[in-house]
Order: sequence, then structure tokens, then C-alpha cells
Amino acid sequence: MAQLKVTQVKSAIGTKPKHRGTLRALGLGRIGKTNTLADTPEARGAIARVPHLVTVEETQ
Repeated sequence: MAQLKVTQVKSAIGTKPKHRGTLRALGLGRIGKTNTLADTPEARGAIARVPHLVTVEETQ
């Protein structure tokens, strides 16, 4: 199954509380932190809520 490597690249300061919660759910919390997630519709949906704060790479 494909994996998604998600990295936070911008600060969550000044963002909406829902965006901060989404980052926490993705396992992120500070700039530069990276988490590997399974490529599921749930993960894709969470990433779609905060595309301006993260970068995504697909890995095998």
C-alpha cells in the first residue's frame, strides 16, 4: 500500500482552531516535523484541509 510523507512547512499560529486540530490529527505540530501515513481517503481529506501548511510526498 502506498504511503504519504507529510511535512509541516508553515506555522499554525494565526490559523483557525480546526486547522490546528487537523495538524495534530496528522501527527504534526511544529515546522519541519514529518509523519508517514497510509494513503487512505481519511488522510487525503485531512491533508486537503491544510494544503497551505504542509507538503506531501508519495512513497512506496
